[in-house]
Amino acid sequence: MLIEPHGGRLVNRVLNETWRKKAIDNASKMAEIRIRDDTITDIENIAKGVFSPLEGFMGESDFENVLNRKSLSSGLPWTIPICLDVTKEEAERLEIGEDCVLADSKGTISAILHLEEKYYYVKKEMAEKVFLTADTKHPAVAKIENMGAVLLGGKIDLVNERFDPYRRYNLSPRETRVLFKEKGWRTVVAFQTRNPVHRAHEYIQKCALEIVDGLLLHPLVGETKSDDIPTDIRIKCYETIIRNYYNSGRTVFSVLPVNMRYAGPREAIFHSLVRKNYGCTHFIVGRDHAGVGNYYGTYDAHYIFDEFDPSAIGIQPLFFEHAFYCKKCNGMASAKTCPHPSEDHVFLSGTRVREMLRRGEIPPKEFTRPEVARVLIEGLKETEI
Repeated sequence: MLIEPHGGRLVNRVLNETWRKKAIDNASKMAEIRIRDDTITDIENIAKGVFSPLEGFMGESDFENVLNRKSLSSGLPWTIPICLDVTKEEAERLEIGEDCVLADSKGTISAILHLEEKYYYVKKEMAEKVFLTADTKHPAVAKIENMGAVLLGGKIDLVNERFDPYRRYNLSPRETRVLFKEKGWRTVVAFQTRNPVHRAHEYIQKCALEIVDGLLLHPLVGETKSDDIPTDIRIKCYETIIRNYYNSGRTVFSVLPVNMRYAGPREAIFHSLVRKNYGCTHFIVGRDHAGVGNYYGTYDAHYIFDEFDPSAIGIQPLFFEHAFYCKKCNGMASAKTCPHPSEDHVFLSGTRVREMLRRGEIPPKEFTRPEVARVLIEGLKETEI
């Protein structure tokens, strides 16, 4: 039997065709709110159950509890606010209890919001409590500065889903649960990444796979930083490494269409709960999970789990230290297993690897698989043409 979704029920706010046509017919009578692409991503994740138990954008009680207690008002663990912001002027023309159209920049309807609340919030407080900094150099803090002054709360119904170029790999929580059941997997470990898989990642994943039935390689393909490797190149890398180095009978590859928040420890909890909704029983938490710059300690994403009742989280975190290739051990290792000094370890920074790839140089095989490096070299050449 698969693990229960967070809160016990997988949310579904996707309108069937009958109700979708009614919503479209009635849309002209509703107030319209234009929303950003990242908000549309949140809407689709709410509707498909990725963010279960959320059925819409957070009201004030849930918002305040997430900021101050890392839980929803029900007491259920939750660490990232899922918000819909508007300007004060926009909020003043909306009435509590009415339905509103949420549309993209071109006016295409994304969803219907059943407006339940309008409330003010303090941007600095949100930044400091969620991201542990008010420094606008932090990408998420910079986004908060540009948000509207009022937040709207209420359930949503998804009307139109955007075209998804990665649909064949974008399995919903319902789809992964069916797949895991068909495979007979009772225990599944998820691996979070926004980068191509290198040897340290591979080592960690395969260590975890030794203790469970299957691996969900689950890279994030929502909004990320501008200097991250483009999604289509990363997908080719994942396809290549799985084809050549993974047991296909024990590995599922699917993308996670969630925006990166760079909230460090709080995001480690959030990513765990999301994978629980996908049917995973274990989640790999590595070094500096969801970190950016120097805003979080190297293993803060491990320590935050101590603040929660494991039964309330429900998914088992697997903590791994930084892995590397040791020339003396003649294999992959970590500080837990390797007795040799750092000069015997092969470690390259992401910046240095990108520089090598752009020059057409294949990094050491101890760092990355040559097949993956070749995909990266060709992909980066194409992006620079």
